[in-house]
Amino acid sequence: MRAKLEIVALALGFIGLFGAITSTVVPMWRVTAFIGANIIVMEELWEGLWMDCFRQLNIKMQCKVYDSMLSLPPELQAARGLMCLSVILAFISLLVTGCGIQNANCCGGDMKSKNNTLLAGACLFLVSCLTILVPVAWVTHTIIYKFYNPVVLDSEKRELGAALFVGWAASGLLLIAGIILLYTYNIRRSKEEGRYTDVHMRAARTVPMEDTVDLTRRLSGFHKEHQYV
Repeated sequence: MRAKLEIVALALGFIGLFGAITSTVVPMWRVTAFIGANIIVMEELWEGLWMDCFRQLNIKMQCKVYDSMLSLPPELQAARGLMCLSVILAFISLLVTGCGIQNANCCGGDMKSKNNTLLAGACLFLVSCLTILVPVAWVTHTIIYKFYNPVVLDSEKRELGAALFVGWAASGLLLIAGIILLYTYNIRRSKEEGRYTDVHMRAARTVPMEDTVDLTRRLSGFHKEHQYV
């Protein structure tokens, strides 16, 4: 059962890694909001972390990489670094977890080292979840705040893009993978501690009592000689 849970966690982590990469690359973090004076649906603008894309009716989409990172709003600047960090952490966590699962041949068969490796992989999964969750939540909050702010012009308002929903899903998958690995780690650790406890108890029972004193009275040779006098 534990081996199956570890495989499920690896599969979820792989899907979460793929979702993190997709959310980082796809330029659909913010899309045009068709409201008010901006109700013309012939033009559509997509904004991502690395480029923005503009599409008109019956015209091929044109994308342009941002000229400078400093021209981006703060939430997108932070999202760049955090999303790249999440991809790296998710990839490393997959490698570490692969070495710590029960069926792996790593660590020379040492279960204690495997347990520690599995714990490290679970922690990396949780950290990668946070590094996705923070930028996605920040950008989502900014978009919703500006959308309902009456001071902001309708042409500057945006809606939630598909990349944000992919990011939410990826963070959830990585979180579930980390929780599953922590659960299997606790089971393996408790079983290993129980095994060590049984071994120590058996060893304690078989150890001879070296410090005991023989209280049986033995007659000395001198006493035996005087009995016949």
